[in-house]
Amino acid sequence: MQIRHASHPADVAGLPKAALRERFVADSLFVPGEQVLVYTHEDRMVIGGVVPLAGSPIELEAPAELRSERFCDRRELAIVQIGTSGTVTVDGVEYTLEHRDVLYVGQGTLSVTFAAGADGAEAAFYLASALSFSGYPTKLVRLQDSLTTQTGDAATANRRTVHKHIHADGVRSDQLVLGITSLEPGSVWNSMPPHTHDRRTEIYLYFGLPEGHRIQHVMGEPDDTRTLVLQDRDAVISPSWSVHFGSGTTNYAFVWVMAGENQAFADMDQIPVTALA
Repeated sequence: MQIRHASHPADVAGLPKAALRERFVADSLFVPGEQVLVYTHEDRMVIGGVVPLAGSPIELEAPAELRSERFCDRRELAIVQIGTSGTVTVDGVEYTLEHRDVLYVGQGTLSVTFAAGADGAEAAFYLASALSFSGYPTKLVRLQDSLTTQTGDAATANRRTVHKHIHADGVRSDQLVLGITSLEPGSVWNSMPPHTHDRRTEIYLYFGLPEGHRIQHVMGEPDDTRTLVLQDRDAVISPSWSVHFGSGTTNYAFVWVMAGENQAFADMDQIPVTALA
């Protein structure tokens, strides 16, 4: 398990690009046949990737750094299928996750096992976890059953569809709020106008970006922004003090997940574009 420590904005402003990436970017999460996990001290979230091979299921392990017998002893978990299809078995119950389906797994779960899809379909499971002490029930949310809204405008190249899978008015959780945003063809800007939310950490996982394309992700304090160049299936950690938005060379999608003080989706501090520097 990789460890990322919390950062003060004053310490980040002068970091070289390589050091900035080391602190905030999680790449190479999806390694065939492996479980890869990253622990951030920002709200003690864990993200990761699991890519099971055909005939070789992978059981979720609790790394030594968690100091727990099982991964979900003190944690809740969201699992997002960003591949084609695959199965997740939770305490003996099997769930099939198709592309962009989300499975919520509650605290206290004893075992979670990932398996590849039928007929050689790629299974690529994205994991996001936060501390939990309530033990909400496991729940599968199909993409078509998520709370869906349209936002943005084609004229400003940010027309997008927001799918909310885990939220206060839907699947219950202790901390996690999670969904998927998809940009329409011709739109490339996400989360514009930008915002911060001082009470939550947010993590983006970009996916669906074709080979040869890139995303310019902007982070930092509004008046002192930094840019990270990201590719398909890169994740980026956004501390509560940081803006988080970006633009791609084509349209794409991203999983957003938050944890922290509350679960109010609208609890954010809008930043005028003219205030960015």
